[in-house]
Amino acid sequence: ARILLWLSLTHRSSRSLCRARSMEGQPQEPPNPDAMENGTGNSGEERPPEAQEITITEGAAKIAFPSANEVFYNPVQEFNRDLTCAVITEFARIQLQTKGIHIKVPGEKDVQKLVVDLSEQEEDKAELKEGENLAPGDQPRTASVRELCEEGLRVLEGLAASGLRSIRFAQEVPGLQSVIANDASSRAVDLIRRNVQLNDVAHLVQPSRADARMLMYQHQRVSERFDVIDLDPYGSPTPFLDAAVQAVSEGGLLCVTCTDMAVLAGNSGETCYSKYGAMALKSRACHEMALRIVLHSLDLRANCYQRFVVPLLSISADFYVRVFVRVFTGQAKVKASASKQALVFQCVGCGAFHLQRLGRASGASESRVKFSAACGPPVAPECEHCGQRHQLGGPMWAEPIHDLDFVGRVLEAVSANPGRFHTSERIRGVLSVITEELLDVPLYYTLDQLSSTIHCNTPSLLQLRSALLHAGFRVSLSHACKNAVKTDAPASALWDIMRCWEKECPVKRERLSETSPAFRILSVEPSLQANFTIREDANPSSRQRGLKRFQANPEANWGPRPRARPGAKAAGGAMEERRRLLQNKRKEPTEDPAQRAAQLKTFPCKRFKEGTCQHGDQCCYSHSPPTSGPATDAPKPSQPSKQTKISPG
Repeated sequence: ARILLWLSLTHRSSRSLCRARSMEGQPQEPPNPDAMENGTGNSGEERPPEAQEITITEGAAKIAFPSANEVFYNPVQEFNRDLTCAVITEFARIQLQTKGIHIKVPGEKDVQKLVVDLSEQEEDKAELKEGENLAPGDQPRTASVRELCEEGLRVLEGLAASGLRSIRFAQEVPGLQSVIANDASSRAVDLIRRNVQLNDVAHLVQPSRADARMLMYQHQRVSERFDVIDLDPYGSPTPFLDAAVQAVSEGGLLCVTCTDMAVLAGNSGETCYSKYGAMALKSRACHEMALRIVLHSLDLRANCYQRFVVPLLSISADFYVRVFVRVFTGQAKVKASASKQALVFQCVGCGAFHLQRLGRASGASESRVKFSAACGPPVAPECEHCGQRHQLGGPMWAEPIHDLDFVGRVLEAVSANPGRFHTSERIRGVLSVITEELLDVPLYYTLDQLSSTIHCNTPSLLQLRSALLHAGFRVSLSHACKNAVKTDAPASALWDIMRCWEKECPVKRERLSETSPAFRILSVEPSLQANFTIREDANPSSRQRGLKRFQANPEANWGPRPRARPGAKAAGGAMEERRRLLQNKRKEPTEDPAQRAAQLKTFPCKRFKEGTCQHGDQCCYSHSPPTSGPATDAPKPSQPSKQTKISPG
C-alpha cells in the first residue's frame, strides 16, 4: 500500500511539472481589465463559462452578478427589499419634514398635483404668490431620488453582498446623504464597486470592506451614528445586534431580518435561548412568537445602554421574519421594559396559552409610575380544560408589534403609486391584514388546532368569527397565518364555542380515550351558547376586496438559498440533483428492502473516504471513486491510513 501511494504521488507531481513546462512555451494573452476589476483575473486563466457574470434587474437597479455561488443573492426576498424601500421612504418623509425638506418620490407628484388642482386651486395660487415674495434662502426645499441631500439620512447596510439593496436605496429612496454598503468578503466588495459604477450612484453609495460589528462600534459617537441600519444576514443576526443598537441615531430606524426560523419556531429551544435570550415553544402561533422573541432580544440589548425600541412594523413572510424598530434613549422609559415582556404558559394537550408579565407598572399618572415585580403564575399546575401539564416559554415582547399610524402611511403611499414596486400587490395585501389585527392581543389560535384537539369537523372561518362576535368578543386575522384566530376571548369561551359546534357535528365518544384532551373537554357542558349565524362584520375588509394576503409559492425550491462560498461552482443541474438525492434522506426506510438498498448505494461512504470502512463490497453505501477531477487518474489504495508515513526512500 505504501509503494502504491508513493507511485501515485510521484505520477501526479511529474504530470503537473510537464503541464507547467508545456504552458511556458505558449504565448499568454494580456489580462482582461474587466476581469481584474471584478477580482476574477487573479489566477491568470479564464473563468469557466458557468462562472461568468449575468445581469439582474430589480426595481430601478441593475446588478452584475456572478452565476457561481460566490456572492449571496436570493430573488425570493424581492418582497423584503421592496417593503424596506417603502418603509425607509416614509421614515425619511417624517424625519426630513421637521427640517423643512419635502421629498419627491417618482410617480407620486402627478397624483398629488391632480388632487390639488381639483380641490384646492385657489389656495395653491395664493401659496404660489406668497412663495414668489420669499427670499431665496426661505424657499421650500425638496429632495429627490439619486440626489445627495446634505441634511438627509445616513444609511448603513452591514451585510451588503452584491450591493443590490444599497443601490436600490440610492435609486428609489429620496432624501439620502450617504449609503455605506459594507461586506467582509473581498469578492463581494469588488462586485459592489462594479455595480455602483454600473448604476452611476458613486456619489451616494460608498463600498466598504470591514467586519460589520467593528464598523458599527466605530460609529458609537452621537455625531457619527447612522440614521438607518439594515441587517440582513444569512441566518441569525444576533452577533450584530449589540453593535447595532449603539450605532443607530436617536430615533433612528433599525431593520433586522432573521432567517433561522427553525430555531425561532421552537425546533431547538436551547439554541434559541443561547442566541435570543428566550425559550421558543412549538405551537401554531410560532411565527408571531418568533417576531416577539426578536423584539424582546432587541429591547434587551438596547436596555444595557439606557435605550429602548419602539416597533413600527413586524412581518413574518415566507421563510423569515423582518422587524422595523426605532431606537430611543431614556432612563425612565427603560424602567418600563420589564413590564413589556411576558412568559408564556402553554398547555401540551389542548394548546391553550396564558401570558405572565415579568414586571408591573402602576401609578395615577405618567409622572408617578411605580414599577414592581408581577404576581403569578396565572395557571394551575394542570390545565383546567384538559388536565395536561404546561410548558413555559419566553420571555417575549407582549406589547403591540406594529404602529398603525406608520403602517397606514406606508400602505397609502404604496396604494397611490402601485407601479413603484414589482410586489406592490402583495405589500398592499399584507399591510391591509396588519391594519386589521388586534394590537393588544398577543399570539393566536388556528382553526385546525381547535378542531383537531376534539377530533371534530372544522368550522368555517366566518362561522367561528361570527360566534365570537355574537358572544361579545373581538376577533381578527393575523398576517403570520392564514387560519389564525386572534381574539381577546379566554380559552374557556373558545372551548365552549367548540363544544357547541361539536353538538352540531357529533364526535364518536366511544373512540376517545378517557385520558385524552378531547374526552376531558367534551365531558363538560358549555356554559356559553354559541350562535354560528354569519355576521357581515365577520368577513374582514381585506378578504372582501380579494387582496393578495397570503402568497403561495410561485415555483419549485422557493425558499432559502445555499450560503455563498469562495470559489463556489455555478448553481446548475449538479446542485439540483444533489438536492433531489438528499431529499427525505433521514426519513424512515421504505418497505421494499431492495429499493432501500439501491437508494443507499447512491450516497458515498464517508468511512471509505477516511480509509476506515471495514465492510468492503458488503457496505451498504457506495465505494465508487469520483468520476471527475484529475485525482481520479491515479489508482487509489483500498485502505490507506491517516497515520501512514512515507519515508524519503
